[in-house]
Amino acid sequence: MSGTKKKKSALSVSEGVEQPGSINQQAVDHLKRAKKRQYSSDELLSGIRNSDISMLGQAITLVESSLESHQKAAQELITASLPYSGNAFRVGITGVPGAGKSTFIESLGKHIIEGGGRLAVLAIDPSSERSRGSILGDKTRMEELAGSSNAYIRPSPSGGTLGGVARKTRETIILCEAAGFDTIFVETVGVGQSETAVHSMVDFFLLLMLAGAGDELQGIKRGIMEMADAIAINKADGNNIRRARRAQAEFTNALHLFPPSLSGWIPQVKSCSSLYNKGISEIWEMIQEYSSFVSKTGFLKEKRLEQSRYWMYETLKDGIYNQVFNDPAMRKELENHEKAISEGRITSFMAATSILNKYKSGI
Repeated sequence: MSGTKKKKSALSVSEGVEQPGSINQQAVDHLKRAKKRQYSSDELLSGIRNSDISMLGQAITLVESSLESHQKAAQELITASLPYSGNAFRVGITGVPGAGKSTFIESLGKHIIEGGGRLAVLAIDPSSERSRGSILGDKTRMEELAGSSNAYIRPSPSGGTLGGVARKTRETIILCEAAGFDTIFVETVGVGQSETAVHSMVDFFLLLMLAGAGDELQGIKRGIMEMADAIAINKADGNNIRRARRAQAEFTNALHLFPPSLSGWIPQVKSCSSLYNKGISEIWEMIQEYSSFVSKTGFLKEKRLEQSRYWMYETLKDGIYNQVFNDPAMRKELENHEKAISEGRITSFMAATSILNKYKSGI
């Protein structure tokens, strides 16, 4: 019928209130401006000295950058930070897979902070040999420690370097010390690679072991045990307490077979439970005892000087390596020599000698 109103369908949809866009454009613009903002070395140092964690993070990112444009600024920052460094005690922590390194570090870290200390944890994650990617999940594994204002956790990819230690970790230590952290932990990937690198940048080297996982003395390199200033048997709780005590006795006996350490310190073996916070305070007391011992004898100062010399040569090797691989002409030489090797016209050693000679002639 004309003039009659059409009934509205019960299924009709109200226009409702107009919804805002899914992207906050103001936030995007702010992030873009922040990303473009590059701080000078003086600004970064000022922020670091004022315990600005954001500025410390940016400074470490600058140091870790492989871009040539960042290297000069990074070295200026490190040089400016040196007078404020050297006051922290540096502890390297490594151990077999599954030993509970992250849980141990969180438990020990909380103990240090509760005692009035400030802790920086440089956690090295393994990089994929294929993709060079890494998980960088230590912050999620140390939630309580990460939430403390007196703790700073910096996960970094190992980049496939010796001992699983990121190439710039030593310089990162300097920045963290300049920021006022009095204890530095360097957590390595774990037993399986040479741990020489981490041993060469810390004051105290702790080996974390796990009892009840087979023969405790198998699968661990003699060299790593010789480097250890102490061994901690973790997860000594529940039904594992007896096995932990047996492992503690076995490792104590094994350490007696090694030559005396240069420091004069006798390595100790402790057992602990990170999960139940048992034995943690005793381990920290032992580390402090070591710190006092090597400071009084003068060994700590000598050790750090030797480490500085070692890293000068390591950095020199690294610099020459980068120059060879980043130079277009040298890259062409590498390709030619690779082809010659694959065709059996030259040996690997002959190729390397030839490339080094060409590099020297171009200097």
